[in-house]
Order: sequence, then structure tokens, then C-alpha cells
Amino acid sequence: MSVSLIDRPSPLPPLLGASLPELTDWVAQHNQPAYRAKQLHQWLYHQGGRSLSDLSVFPKQWRSELADIPVGRSQIHHRSAAPDGTVKYLLRMEDGQIIETVGIPSGKRLTVCVSSQVGCPMACDFCATGKGGFLRNLHRHEIVDQVLTVQEDFEQRVSNVVFMGMGEPLLNVDVVLDSVRSLNEDVGIGQRSLTVSTVGIPGRIRRLAEQRLQATLAVSLHASNQALRETLIPSARQYPLEQLLDECRDYVDSTGRRVTFEYILLAELNDCHSHALELAKHLRGFQTHVNLIPYNPIQEVDYQRPSPQRIQDFMDTLKAQHIAVSVRRSRGLAADAACGQLRANADSSTSPS
Repeated sequence: MSVSLIDRPSPLPPLLGASLPELTDWVAQHNQPAYRAKQLHQWLYHQGGRSLSDLSVFPKQWRSELADIPVGRSQIHHRSAAPDGTVKYLLRMEDGQIIETVGIPSGKRLTVCVSSQVGCPMACDFCATGKGGFLRNLHRHEIVDQVLTVQEDFEQRVSNVVFMGMGEPLLNVDVVLDSVRSLNEDVGIGQRSLTVSTVGIPGRIRRLAEQRLQATLAVSLHASNQALRETLIPSARQYPLEQLLDECRDYVDSTGRRVTFEYILLAELNDCHSHALELAKHLRGFQTHVNLIPYNPIQEVDYQRPSPQRIQDFMDTLKAQHIAVSVRRSRGLAADAACGQLRANADSSTSPS
């Protein structure tokens, strides 16, 4: 028997992101049997549910009473597809804010690059998102929604998720950890297929280590010395490179998992032979992998992408120093692939497509 609208308990925040135990408690508050929670969980995470009034397995009367309870799904505001199959989305949240997410297909794999904030407060000099400022943290349901939206649009199961979109994940660490749990337990993506990227927030990498996650930690280094890093990443003034690396070493010791260091290659700025040697010196002696990222130019700054030969030389130098290294193949260059680029370039009145 359902309760009246007047007596109905306060609902959870938007239901998306809630675990099965949380949903079980919620349906119990509505005097519904526990099996309704399993139906709701399946509908949310595997059937693309958007409005509780459409949940046909629920009693009609209860559905009508639940119609105003938010599920937590976004709307596609704009969609930009590149010839290589990469699709970048602008998603409109319930409060009207716009975020970016990217679907990156590769054979049978589908990777989603998710945002953790609306904008970003870190103000990295080479980043389009940083040029737009910071508005707010995303909620748990808004992160999980990005993955489900891409999965539905591609009609393909998502295999990997990287927290490398708009925002600094470790400034929204509690929500990011909740989202990792939901993506793993509710959506069904293995933790080893999840990557959390950060430029480094004091103490937060140790916080991640305490969680004993199997997810990959990726640290955006982008420079081989403190002075250069401060030029590119203003927040680095409060977090010296050696302290960041010490925290990364502690992470490896604590978890037994290697750290990936992301390094954007900027022509004639941080891509010289001496920079590669300096970087290798910092990373020698603990379990790491360097992911070189040739720069995707944006309109706001004059940084340029290095030539293929300079990229190869940098990689060869690291290999000669026995540093594990790879180069990330650029995807979606025709779809404003640099983070924040599509949001900056698309007119706010763009209709969904």
C-alpha cells in the first residue's frame, strides 16, 4: 500500500547514483516490498530510465505519486562527432549548467571521459576549461549520468571511464569516490577500468590510497621542474613538485599500484631533451608510467603541438633512461577535443542535435 503525497517521506537526492541498499531503504520508506528496489535499480542503470512515471512494473497509482521525484538525467544540449568516431557532448544539467563529456570508441572498447566540476578552479594556462573559470562541483548523479548518456547514444556498453574532463576530481573527492563506487557496483564497470586524474591537491592522493581502490591514479605533471610547472599550473605554487612526488611514492608503497604521469608536450617549452632527462631523474626508483600527450591547440593561448620527430625524441630519451612511456594518440581533433573547447566555442543557444 502506497503512502499519500502529504505523508510521503522526503526522497533521496536524484535517484541515479544510489546503491541497491539505498534504494531498498527508499522503497521501504514508501511501504513497498524490497523487490521494488531491484526493479528500480535495473531500470536506472540498465534500461535508461528517465522518469519514474514510465516505470511500468510499478503500480500505476504509485507511479503517479512518484512522477515529480527527480531521476537525475541530463539532456544532450549539443553533440559533435569527429571522423574517427569520437563524440563530444555538451550536457545540460537540471539547473541549466552545461558540462562536457566525450565518448571514445576503439574497437570493442568504449571509453568515456567524464567531468567532475562545472568549469575548473585550477586555471592551467594551456587548458580551455581553466579559461572559463569555476562554477560548482558536480553531484554523484551528474557524473554517473555522463556514462549512461554516452552508453545509450553509442548503443554500446562502456568499458572504461576516465575522470579527465572538466574540473579537478580531487577537489570534489567525496563525490568522485561515490561515483567510482556507483560506476563499479551499479553500472558494472570494473575498478581497474576506471582512472582518476589530478594535477595534485595536498593530502588528497593519500586519501585515495586509504580507499584501497583498484582504479588507476593519473597525475598531470606537465613539467619536469617546479619553475616550469608553476608557469603552466598556478596551483603548483602551493604544492612543490617534490612534495607531490613524495605523496605519489607513498601511494605506490601503500597500494602496490603504479602511478601514471600525464605530460602534455608543448612545442619548444617542455619538450626538449633536457626536460626528458630531468623528468626521468624524478621518476626513477618507483613504479610509474609516463603518458605523453601531444598538445591540442586552443584559441586562447599560443602554445603549439610539437612535431612528430620531437615527440619521438622525447619518448626515446625516456626509454633510454628505463622509464615506461607511451604516447596518447589524439582523438577527436575535428570535434574540439581539448577539454573545455567545445563548451567555449558552442553558442549557449545551440539546439540539441
